[in-house]
Amino acid sequence: MRRARRTLAATVTLAVACTTLTGCFEEPSPHDAVRDFLVGWQTEDYDLAAGRTDGDVATVRKALADAKLELDAASFRFKITSISMSGDESKADFHAEVDLGENNPLWQYESVLPLHLVDGSWKVRWSPSVLHPQLEEGQRFAVDTEPKPRQPVVDRDNDPLQSDTVLYVAGVYPNRLGDRAEEVVAQLSEVTGYAQDRLLSRVRSSPPDKFVQLVTFGRSRYQSMQAKLSAIDGIEVQPQKQPVDPDAPRQIVGSVSALTPETEQKLGGPQRAGDSVGRNGLQQAYQNYLTGSTATKVITLDLKTGRQVAELKAWPGRQNVSVKTTIDRAMQAAAEQAVADTETSALVAVQRDTGEILAVSTKNLHQERDALAGKFPAGTAFSIVAADALLKKGVSAKQKLACPQERTVGGARFVHAGQSTGVTTSATFQENFAKGCVTALASLARRVTADDLARSAKAFGVGLPWRLPLKSFSGALPELSSDADKARAIAGQNVEMSPLSMALVAAAVGSGTWRPPVLVTEPRSPDPSDEAKPIVQPAPVPMDPKVRTTLMAMMRSGAAGTPAQAGKGRVYGVRASAGNQQGWFVGWQGDVAIAVLTKNYDPAAVAGSFFAGLRTSP
Repeated sequence: MRRARRTLAATVTLAVACTTLTGCFEEPSPHDAVRDFLVGWQTEDYDLAAGRTDGDVATVRKALADAKLELDAASFRFKITSISMSGDESKADFHAEVDLGENNPLWQYESVLPLHLVDGSWKVRWSPSVLHPQLEEGQRFAVDTEPKPRQPVVDRDNDPLQSDTVLYVAGVYPNRLGDRAEEVVAQLSEVTGYAQDRLLSRVRSSPPDKFVQLVTFGRSRYQSMQAKLSAIDGIEVQPQKQPVDPDAPRQIVGSVSALTPETEQKLGGPQRAGDSVGRNGLQQAYQNYLTGSTATKVITLDLKTGRQVAELKAWPGRQNVSVKTTIDRAMQAAAEQAVADTETSALVAVQRDTGEILAVSTKNLHQERDALAGKFPAGTAFSIVAADALLKKGVSAKQKLACPQERTVGGARFVHAGQSTGVTTSATFQENFAKGCVTALASLARRVTADDLARSAKAFGVGLPWRLPLKSFSGALPELSSDADKARAIAGQNVEMSPLSMALVAAAVGSGTWRPPVLVTEPRSPDPSDEAKPIVQPAPVPMDPKVRTTLMAMMRSGAAGTPAQAGKGRVYGVRASAGNQQGWFVGWQGDVAIAVLTKNYDPAAVAGSFFAGLRTSP
């Protein structure tokens, strides 16, 4: 029977109808052969794939397995696009997708499977070009990469916030191994714990004359393993300097380690043995920017000479870039010195007019988890926010308020821990604010509504969503359903704040506008895929000018006579208690606003030391 040329979809069964009385039959279809070959190749069932070719099964099986090693491919995926027949010949067009890792796009190409009938069965006509149209006899695949050194995290003046550390990179030159690649890789796998097949894939996929980085060690680990590595004939170790040793603020900058077998398995993705990985802080948050993506080429090599024959595909990679922070080195140094003599403390300094974080320093607290994201009782430091609501409701800063040792408001009992002025001898609202008299402040609960306090809290950023690259806490004001709840809020007893959120409160009064915090100015987002998308931050909130003028005078009074005002320059702020021997100083001097949280130490003394350090710094 003469067969007409036709094109079939991948799922169509080829058949003809018999028009004679002698019966009918189904014509053989190449579809099953195409499907089995591609499914076997994709799933690494190389016997299934090889059995559908006219080639030697062992030869085909090895060629398919070698292709995966030579490309260091994570996976292959195929899609049949068309099948055509002409007599005893057939052709299947297919689309290939190869995952090469390295944070690059998939390698996609179009190819063709030639088929012919062999003893009544369709077989793929085997040749290396089945794997790729440009692959010929005597050639193999390879992947040529150009690793890039890690970029630094820098301060606001573009100076690195870490210093160089020597890392030790163990690797091989494939052409010097001869046929010992598997043996050498097996020994390296045994002493390091890295998966042997992954190391071997990296060796097999690389051009033979290039140094292949396999495992990176820090100094101490390298010293402990130096003898074992030296005993592996073919392994070479090259020292490399990388900017990975963090300077202050160390926990904000973050630490870097060489990729371990455990982290390689956990992270997946483009990281491979030999890479550096941010473990925490900005080094972790901006890992993909600091390392970029590797420039990669898929090439073919001549098996005899090892020279490149053709370039099949190239990706330039994404350029790695430094991460620019708002940290000011001089202010960071002053902050470090200010907390040095304390037992437990945190200090956050922000630029008054921008919300940019200038310094973060802690003693026995964590800079990210506690200084930026800690949830601490606000205590009477929250009276700054409460005063905004009270002043807007007409409470005068000159209003007389008794400051008894104890007071009950709405059933809630308040105790003033400081020296009382007595019940009859009353000080003003401003004076009670300045000395943090909790009983006097709580007595004003009935002068404001719950909504008044909630609006002022929101205007100072409390509870608003921030978009910092690290963890942060903007504060939390609970639902206020009674006078007792309002009194506790004015006294800060049911309010939680972080040192960062309190520093922003001080900055709002100092500048006249609350602004969200900023830690990194470049790149715009930790995720390269989000770089083109605008980052939505809470909008700045201006203060009522009259309220601000009064509140500034109250905070000037709050800083006067405290160690915060130890030197030159006018300091504004409030020294507050938060129970459990915790204390706050929240205020500003010049264009720098700060919040200091301490335990068993005067927070105003830390603030004074910090401001003095700024005056003596370069």
